[in-house]
Amino acid sequence: MKIRYPIVAGSWYAGTPNFLRKQIEELFIHKLGPGSLPKVVRDGPRSLVGLVVPHAGYLASGTVAAHAYHHLANDGKPEVIVVFGPNHTGHGSALAVMNEGVWRTPLGDVEIDAETANNILSASSIIDVDDRAHAHEHSIELQLPFLQYLYGSDFKFVPVCFMMQDLESSREVGKATAKALKDKNALVIASSDLTHYEPQARAEKKDKMAIDAALKMDEEQYYHTVEDYGISTCGYGPTIAAITAAKELGAKKAQLLCYKTSGDILGDYSAVVGYASMAFTKKG
Repeated sequence: MKIRYPIVAGSWYAGTPNFLRKQIEELFIHKLGPGSLPKVVRDGPRSLVGLVVPHAGYLASGTVAAHAYHHLANDGKPEVIVVFGPNHTGHGSALAVMNEGVWRTPLGDVEIDAETANNILSASSIIDVDDRAHAHEHSIELQLPFLQYLYGSDFKFVPVCFMMQDLESSREVGKATAKALKDKNALVIASSDLTHYEPQARAEKKDKMAIDAALKMDEEQYYHTVEDYGISTCGYGPTIAAITAAKELGAKKAQLLCYKTSGDILGDYSAVVGYASMAFTKKG
């Protein structure tokens, strides 16, 4: 069996099961987090089809990410989750999926949904199977311990890594994913941070423009806002794909769950990174 081993466990998040569970719980109850531990509503409405979640180290962005996963817990339990993440390493194909094996974290293994992965590949001509893109990339890995905290290993997922993030390619990935997820109990997650290393006031101004466009579920406006205003968000392609897929899967409403910067969390406002959690749901 193919195993993708964790590459930031013990550094970006706690490296042992007990410490990791404790760390995640502290993020949920933190004053900047949701304020309480999540309880999975097993018969929840499952109206949530898409999330945008940050992916920095848990110390920096974990409280913002916790808002997304607390919201997810209240909505129920998806059976398959497709996680879109940017490629920070430059390794592998421009758009890359893994279609077999498991991803390992300190909380156990999560199985790749081979059927869904292969259906995404069949629906798109621009995605490759390439494990190299995932081997040292943190953006997707950072989402798994939160999901495992909620559901254990009782779900499957598909990782899609974006080095190419133009509007049309990202839309194509979103549409292919939606086609593969049709009639499934599914969720798409875009793993993305926002402005990188700018003063707090400037970062907040830029990030608000990007967030407002995303909340309109207008991927074209979102893309051009990022491009025109030089917003240094790393996961704009994954966000475009998630918006596209969410709309194809019936999303009618977008909601900002939390926005903070690293300055709000760590106290240094001179050069911050922006973090947002957003949700896309079927019911208005």
